[in-house]
Amino acid sequence: MFTKEDVQKIQATLGAAEAIWEGDHHRLKVVQTEEKRSLVLEIYPDTELGNNRGALIVVYTGGAHLQLHNCSGFVASEELGEVTFVAETKDRISGLVVEREAACSLYSDINRDLISSDFSRFGVEVMLSGVALSLAEDLFNDKS
Repeated sequence: MFTKEDVQKIQATLGAAEAIWEGDHHRLKVVQTEEKRSLVLEIYPDTELGNNRGALIVVYTGGAHLQLHNCSGFVASEELGEVTFVAETKDRISGLVVEREAACSLYSDINRDLISSDFSRFGVEVMLSGVALSLAEDLFNDKS
């Protein structure tokens, strides 16, 4: 997972100036000059994660350090200017959304059924995670 072509697609979607290979991971810097925001996205394609090996996605911002372990796929949306990285278990999903505007959101341990539910039944807080991760619904359906 995370071929050179995948990283180039992520780079283009986020408008990162370059993607640097640093021996065991790709490093991309996303800058939004108007709001004076920046973040660094690191993609470790093959990392030992306890008893497993898998992809690790790391985001560094001025005020946060986020990690998504066992990343199983991603969806890059040029139209939205964002990349959604996902990790999943049988019943739960997590997602890390990185935006071209150098912003990011983490949705963790979400019930799988939520992304195909009627969002209007839920409060805004719950609805937001379902809507954000529904972009990656095809990734989950491919593995069902």
